Amino acid sequence: MCIIYECNECSQLLTPCNLEISAGGYSIAADSLGWSPAWPAVPNGQSSLQSLRAPWDSPRSLKFQVLPPVNFTVTVSALAEVLLQWKPNPDQEKNDTVKYEVDIMTPTLDPFDTKKTCSTRTVVLHNGFSAHIRTLLLYNNSQMESNWVTAKLQAPPGAVETSVTNLSCVIYMAINNTASLHCNWLAGKEAPEDTKYFLFYRYNSYTEECQEYSKDNWKRNIGCRFSNTYIKTSEIDEVVVVHINGSSKYTAIKPFEQLFNPNAIEKVNPPRNVTVSLKQNNLLVMWEMPDSFFIKECFEYEFNIYNWKTGYKKTWETKLNSFSLRIDDTCRYSMKIRANHQSWCSEGIWSEWTESVYIGENQPRTSLDSKAYMVLIALIVFVCAMSLLIAIICRKYHLWSRLFPPIPTPQNSIKNLFLNKSYQRARTFTSETETEIGSCFEDLGSYVEDLSSDVLEDSCNSCNL
Repeated sequence: MCIIYECNECSQLLTPCNLEISAGGYSIAADSLGWSPAWPAVPNGQSSLQSLRAPWDSPRSLKFQVLPPVNFTVTVSALAEVLLQWKPNPDQEKNDTVKYEVDIMTPTLDPFDTKKTCSTRTVVLHNGFSAHIRTLLLYNNSQMESNWVTAKLQAPPGAVETSVTNLSCVIYMAINNTASLHCNWLAGKEAPEDTKYFLFYRYNSYTEECQEYSKDNWKRNIGCRFSNTYIKTSEIDEVVVVHINGSSKYTAIKPFEQLFNPNAIEKVNPPRNVTVSLKQNNLLVMWEMPDSFFIKECFEYEFNIYNWKTGYKKTWETKLNSFSLRIDDTCRYSMKIRANHQSWCSEGIWSEWTESVYIGENQPRTSLDSKAYMVLIALIVFVCAMSLLIAIICRKYHLWSRLFPPIPTPQNSIKNLFLNKSYQRARTFTSETETEIGSCFEDLGSYVEDLSSDVLEDSCNSCNL
């Protein structure tokens, strides 16, 4: 018969046996005779094996220690990045099987093992950070562990609900495979009106502050645009770190961080060179893959068709670069396509729909024609408005007479001579006429006086009678 003595911090092999570990101590599995001797429990925190003696063994002292690492520190090395460092316990016996178990507790549980004495992790830090570590050692085919050692980072200061909310970002890839980053967010519920938010992004070792912001009604930054970045969506296992902090003269603004998978937030470019052909009733639509570094097999498409006569519309999904179906050639149709990455190829955000293409009778005006028409109307309205405004200003300030004064005409001596003679004749004729009219009025006055005297005399005679 034989026994193994083992605890959760150390173990020592004496001879092969059937020892079972229980929470309260040791219990030895008995053989067919059916006995089970009990052994005292190892005190909590004891790091060495007690010297245990079996009744049938000669006395011996067996000791082995597994010690935790020392000088465990956590420092912030970049935006949303921490450096964990530690050193092996100098009192630990040399052993090639030594490794370390690290458990990141905050913000999320993330355990990992390593044989190194340092590790860099990318995590959000606005809620603080904590981790603990212990030594793992393989001894006689048994793994032993040391006690845990813990290190923490406190959360940065800031009032509750002053940090941004609803942060979302989108990456747009240009034809030359350069990426632009667009982010939007909402101000915190308790953020004062004078709050100023500032956004930074980090990709690998490159960090940049935003220079192009969009604002809300209170002039607070709620959006950002990077026209050109160092982001490469072709790289695997890389993340985009977005950090937003703020300032206010009334309270401390709590920062906020979020990690993005570049492929998951990439806005896929639309398909290119869409062509349609119709033979009898068979419609064939073909297109080319979007501008991208992804291979052709990575893409999937949605094909949308609309019947302008009946109002019927439908969308199909396909992984090919063409689509065919039978249609009624007496109707007119519009078609458009959009693209995305398949799930096995880092699914992103669906692209915008392509410009609609038309086929059939009575094809409607294209969007390009509509834009030209709208530009023409806007130009006419602008010219009329400016003409009216200029006329009002000229009339109000008499600018026309100042800009274009009247030109004086030269005098004509011959014409003036005839005008003077005509004027003198008119004056003479007028004087004579006035004299004649005056004499007529004098004669009429004397006649009226004589008539009045005669009438008065006749009245007097009648009274005498």
